[in-house]
Amino acid sequence: MDWKIELVAIPVTDVDRAKDFYTSIGFNADHDHSPSPDIRFVQLTPPGSGCSICIGRGITGAAPGSVEGMQMVVPSAQQAYEQLVAAGVAATPVQDMGWGLFTFFKDPDGNRWAVQELPDYS
Repeated sequence: MDWKIELVAIPVTDVDRAKDFYTSIGFNADHDHSPSPDIRFVQLTPPGSGCSICIGRGITGAAPGSVEGMQMVVPSAQQAYEQLVAAGVAATPVQDMGWGLFTFFKDPDGNRWAVQELPDYS
């Protein structure tokens, strides 16, 4: 039996600001629905990913900005860094961590992301 992670809740204070941020760095806005006044569900997916994030109102009780360790894998950390900076994101310059090249950034609430280029072990 496969067990797939397909959706991760990211706590934010301002849903529209967060949605604008994530779409500005290339995430696709898949859904934006309010089934009730207390719930707003926004699903966003990074290009090529089988896992999405959700932000919204009434989605999670976690504190906005409390998420650490979210990680995406890309073919080129340098290109990812350049794309983030071009979108106005304060990403870190690419670092060689020994197990890959990384750039790091935070969303407007302070949720922390890592972007990794896997090492070439061939």
